[in-house]
Amino acid sequence: MRKFALSVFVLLLVTLVRPNIAATHEDDRKADLIVDDDKVQCPAATFTSIQDAINAANPGSLIRVCPGTYREQLFVSKSLSIEGDNGAIVLPNNMVANATGSSGSPIAPAILVKDAANVEIEGLIVDTANSGVTECSPDLIGILYQNSSGSIEHNAVRNTKLSVSLNGCQSGDAIVVQSLGGGTSKVKIDDNSVHDYQKNGITGNESGTEVSITKNVVTGLGPTTGAAQNGIQIGFGAKGGVSGNTVTDNVWAPCVSLTNCAFNATGILVFQSDDVRVEHNSVATNQVGIFANGQNAKIESNDISNSLVLVGIDLAGDDNLAGGNDVTNCGQSAILIEGNNNKVQSNEITEVPVGILKLSGTVGNTHSGNSFFDTLIPVQDPVPAHTVHVAPQR
Repeated sequence: MRKFALSVFVLLLVTLVRPNIAATHEDDRKADLIVDDDKVQCPAATFTSIQDAINAANPGSLIRVCPGTYREQLFVSKSLSIEGDNGAIVLPNNMVANATGSSGSPIAPAILVKDAANVEIEGLIVDTANSGVTECSPDLIGILYQNSSGSIEHNAVRNTKLSVSLNGCQSGDAIVVQSLGGGTSKVKIDDNSVHDYQKNGITGNESGTEVSITKNVVTGLGPTTGAAQNGIQIGFGAKGGVSGNTVTDNVWAPCVSLTNCAFNATGILVFQSDDVRVEHNSVATNQVGIFANGQNAKIESNDISNSLVLVGIDLAGDDNLAGGNDVTNCGQSAILIEGNNNKVQSNEITEVPVGILKLSGTVGNTHSGNSFFDTLIPVQDPVPAHTVHVAPQR
């Protein structure tokens, strides 16, 4: 009887405490403005358009977007939080160019964040299937931050691609962060679902940009004859880290052999950027799992598998570390060394033709403590020089 009474007391205590925790959380995130396209789910909403709410909001406001379909391109130029309920879909029609890239080329993003100190976007489905873009230009983008900082979390960004007849255009990026004209951008990109993009899944480009790309699921189109895809890219002077992501199915179908591969598709691409960290990612069914041609990259504790035709890790730059990775089933080799003074240590390599492949003419590279299984040639040093042709987006 005493045991029963104690159980009832504990149950009552838990019941009393839980609502208080939930209420506190809701109070902390109380919306300043509410948007509902038809005012059915949220009758008290004062806006039916997200852009109207953005225009009316004071800096630092929280905009709640209720379930519905919002057929509009969005432009944000002040600090805001935009938080979508389940079923809030941004699905713009007849998109137009409203920004330019580093080369001056026109860009049509579904959501443009420009010159803003802190913009948080969370919980939206961003779908550009009805973009209406009928040529290679303007470049189609899902979410674009330019000279802006903040976070992009728990969104689904999908269908950033053109028609099949335009699949060779170097267009169609799901999420892009870039700094232009000496500006800066610092953005956390976390826990998003990214798929059905034409060129790149998540991109951080240009000096002044710093991105933290964590726990996203990035899925390419699979074998395609169109643009050579990259799942995640940090390039052209950008800095940051790529950690805990799942990146799969970036495959350029015309790349069929080492001698017949004008370009390739890459899971994680570090291009002309230094000091980038790539850690604890799962990277599968790409032609190159992880490519690094900057300096001082740390490529550690990743699981890399099924790199079709080419390699698991390509150290194309100098002074990089590949350590503690599991690399399985690659077409050419587990780890290719194209640069100088790289370290390859404590990796576990399974079922590849060559474990570590070092190109002739490179100097200062070391390898130690690596384990090889089902690998005919653990280390081949040197081999005649050749080039892996990546296809970065800018």
